[in-house]
Amino acid sequence: MTDLQIDTTSPSVARIYDYWLGGKDNFAVDRQAAEQLLKLVPDAVEMCRDNRAFLRRSVEHLAASGIRQFLDIGSGLPTQENVHEVAMRVAPDSRVVYVDNDPIVLVHGRALLATHENTTVIEGDLREPEAIVAAAGAHLDFEQPVAVLLLSIAHFVIDDEELARIMASLRAAVRPGGYIVMSHAFAGERTGDDTVEAVQEVYAKSAPGGLTPRTRAQISALFEGMELQEPHLVPVNAWRTDQRPDFSKPSTIGVVAKAV
Repeated sequence: MTDLQIDTTSPSVARIYDYWLGGKDNFAVDRQAAEQLLKLVPDAVEMCRDNRAFLRRSVEHLAASGIRQFLDIGSGLPTQENVHEVAMRVAPDSRVVYVDNDPIVLVHGRALLATHENTTVIEGDLREPEAIVAAAGAHLDFEQPVAVLLLSIAHFVIDDEELARIMASLRAAVRPGGYIVMSHAFAGERTGDDTVEAVQEVYAKSAPGGLTPRTRAQISALFEGMELQEPHLVPVNAWRTDQRPDFSKPSTIGVVAKAV
């Protein structure tokens, strides 16, 4: 269990995201990294907000489809339209477990959710999926359908084989009728390697190993044996909206996959 010591000398992925969403739970080092990234990817703030909107639409869809259990891994700092808020608008009996390993996320999340009986925050690392499922099992029934959310976190696992192992473990934990929701960095089909490398260099200061964009084929392979929901793999701003998918530029790919 972490002692919740907060490092204010290195940027944090969660706090960079918080800054882009207009939050106040960030430090100068986070804002500096966020501004560096904006110079490399000017649409980063819009992409961040599109990712949050994807969370809302996908959770609404799953709750309307009968899902009542949500496991949000790498949940980040609490902001507007959190998973429990979206799910409980549709189904008040929904249960939500948030998972993160950032001390600020744990402190703020637990304070915010102290009075929410069906919602809790636990410490966990995506690289240890079995431990996450075991800890979440105190709050969720994995014999029933569960939706596992992996929003803007899988791309911080830089090794393809490690990510494949993680996903295999999570797929095994999700019973038929459950789902895995993912949003993942996508470099775009016309972006030069120099831009990708520069973005990776900045993120390497805030996450072990940095960030690894993947192709649509690589992302699709993570859902072997699952049923991709329409419209399959598209930029998050085009997932069940009237936006036309644009695969030419950097974006975040969104996918909702059902266990069958």
